[in-house]
Amino acid sequence: MHNPGHNENRPRGTYEFPFEFHHIDITHPRYVMSYHWHIEYEIIRVLSGSLTVTLDEKSFCAKAGDVIFVHSGVLHSGIPQDCVYQCIVFDLNAFLKNNPACSVYVQRILHQEVIVYHHFTRKYPKILSAVDFLFDAMWSKEPGYELIVFGQFYHFFGLVFSEHYYLEGLSRTRKDHKRILQLKQVLDYMERHYQNPISLQELSDSVSMSPKYFCRFFAEMTHQTPMEYLNRQRIEQACSQLVTTDDSITEIAFNNGFNDLSYFIRTFKKYKGTTPGKYQKR
Repeated sequence: MHNPGHNENRPRGTYEFPFEFHHIDITHPRYVMSYHWHIEYEIIRVLSGSLTVTLDEKSFCAKAGDVIFVHSGVLHSGIPQDCVYQCIVFDLNAFLKNNPACSVYVQRILHQEVIVYHHFTRKYPKILSAVDFLFDAMWSKEPGYELIVFGQFYHFFGLVFSEHYYLEGLSRTRKDHKRILQLKQVLDYMERHYQNPISLQELSDSVSMSPKYFCRFFAEMTHQTPMEYLNRQRIEQACSQLVTTDDSITEIAFNNGFNDLSYFIRTFKKYKGTTPGKYQKR
């Protein structure tokens, strides 16, 4: 979930229990949810603070208690502010196994015939209650929690259909679809090359745009300049390496595309509010 913007293609949980759980607070090396997408679905619970979420080109602010539902293939990111949040990434196909009475509903979601609401607030108390039970079970892992997880997911989707918490007949315009594909393409390029110096010309060439048009396009899509976004992703990678490897700060800087140690330290402090050394000790 928290790698730099790219297509996350890896197993989630196990075949029998395809659910992957994350608990994220300010100490997490992937505190900022970078742009990414995956074929699985995702459900997010905000425990405290606020999370500015972007789904494709739409942004909104989720507050404590809110729930976000992310459909398969949707490009998404989250910028936390004094926030603690949790995520479950799951394979919706798991709900097709040996349950024909329910599979007709699941198929409608999988085939994008219906689009589940993406943001549930306190106006949806039944949904929030079901999701709280779901996340609490994943968090505590008490005996039998697997039954609760499957049961609460069925409860969640049952509420979606019984209360009509979904949209029908939606389709992207060709222009919107192209813009999302272009953004995914350049994010994938950043993911593959962030360890090396990357010029603005190289980024714009990756999507066959002029540098001027590319900068405007990227800012419209992400509300950041290309280099701001790239440096933020490099710093997120550096955070992970600071707490999971024995590499020196200089090595980590160079391994993440920074050829100047002092610039790396300044950039790190800009995004994390502390120096790499203090972050590593913390």
